[in-house]
Amino acid sequence: MNQKGLRVLTYNIHKGFNVGNRGFVLHQIRDALIAADADLMFLQEMQGEHQRHQQKIAEWPALSQLEFLAENTWPFHAYGKNAIYNAGHHGNAILSKHPFEHWENINVSPFPWASRSLLHGVIRLHGTNRDVHIVCIHFGLTGKERRLQISKLSARIDSHVPHDAPLIIAGDFNDWLGQADRLFHDHLGLHEVFCEIHGRYARSFPAWLPFLPMDRIYYRGLTPVSCERLAYAPWHALSDHAPLTALFTL
Repeated sequence: MNQKGLRVLTYNIHKGFNVGNRGFVLHQIRDALIAADADLMFLQEMQGEHQRHQQKIAEWPALSQLEFLAENTWPFHAYGKNAIYNAGHHGNAILSKHPFEHWENINVSPFPWASRSLLHGVIRLHGTNRDVHIVCIHFGLTGKERRLQISKLSARIDSHVPHDAPLIIAGDFNDWLGQADRLFHDHLGLHEVFCEIHGRYARSFPAWLPFLPMDRIYYRGLTPVSCERLAYAPWHALSDHAPLTALFTL
C-alpha cells in the first residue's frame, strides 16, 4: 500500500450496457474506471460470456469483459459466476493492483441453481506483510432471499476471516430497507464508510436520479479517510447504478 492509502470502488456495471440496454458502453466504462484510479475494484454484473452479444455487437471486445477492463491497469483479478443461462453467464469480479493470496466463489443462493454468489479473496498489500480480506457481493431482490444471503455471508466471515484482519465487503446489496445493518454492526463489527463519513447511506440507484441506497462499502480493521458517490458525468450515462469510491488507511 502506498502513502496515499488504499482506494476502493464498487460498481454494478450492468453487463456493459447503459440504462434500458440502449447502448453498449463497456469502452466508456473502462475509461471512467481508469480515471477513477482505484487500487481495488468490486464489480457486479460482469458478463463472463454471452454468445449472442458477441456475434451481434460490433464493439464487443475480443477479450472477456474482465480481461478487457483489467488490461494494463489491474494485473490481478478474479471472477465468480452467479447467473448461468443458455447464452452465457455473469457474476461478480474483483480487479486489484495488489496480488491475491487466494480467492473463492461461494454460492449463497437459496435456490437450487446458482443465481447469487459472494466472491471472497485475500490480497497482500505491496511493501507490507499485511493481508486484507475482500468480499464482492450482489444480493437478491426479495427480503427473504437477502436475509438468507446475509446469514451465509456472516457465517463465512466468522469461519474464514480472523477478527483482527482488515476486511472490506462491497457491492450491490439491494438492501434499501437496511436489513443488513444490525447484524453487520453488532455481530461482525462492520461499519459502512459513506454512512460513517456523511451520516447517511449513499443513494446510488437509479444513476440518473438516485434515491435508493443500494450500493455500499462495509469495513473493519481500517481507517476511513473519504468516501463519495460518483454521480457526475460520465457516470450518470453509463450503468443504471452510480459507483461509490472510498479511501482507507491501515
